[in-house]
Amino acid sequence: MNAKDFILASGSPQRIALLRQVVFEPKQIKPADICEDCLEHEKPLPYVKRMALEKAKHIAKLYPNENILACDTIVTVGQRILHKANSVDEQRSYMKLLSGRSHRVISSVCLINKKGKVSQRTVTTKITMKMLTDWEIEEYLQSGEWKGVCGYKIEGRLAAYVTKIVGSYSGVVGLPLNETINLLKGEGIK
Repeated sequence: MNAKDFILASGSPQRIALLRQVVFEPKQIKPADICEDCLEHEKPLPYVKRMALEKAKHIAKLYPNENILACDTIVTVGQRILHKANSVDEQRSYMKLLSGRSHRVISSVCLINKKGKVSQRTVTTKITMKMLTDWEIEEYLQSGEWKGVCGYKIEGRLAAYVTKIVGSYSGVVGLPLNETINLLKGEGIK
């Protein structure tokens, strides 16, 4: 597979797989190791946009004159951001919060081109979950699929409990492909 002229500022296996799926293999993969703490009173939409931009800027400083692609994806319930759970108990509380209700997954993708121009697209997807039984929640927790992701993996076991998706499936997985490919093609990366 021929690598495309951009560096992916992420080590996410989901993002890499999505790019490979549409034959847009990055020439390098350089995860952006930055602080992902929320600012005081920061709402979900500004937060996810800021994170994608900061990840792209971080790698752009290390690799000037390169095309840098970064993304951030969050799960939100109202104005509450569900960050990566640090324990089974925290993930259990997330699952109970998501059970039987709708929530949003917001993905922001950012491209900094070789000249430093920033382009960014943000996609919000609404997801509705069925009411989960205690057994279903415990089975999901035991699977360990939730480790390292914010909330859950839509492409895993939890897909059986999703009753409705309105928006970008790939955005929920971790990279809104339509918007990403349009950003890359807009810079002549084909």
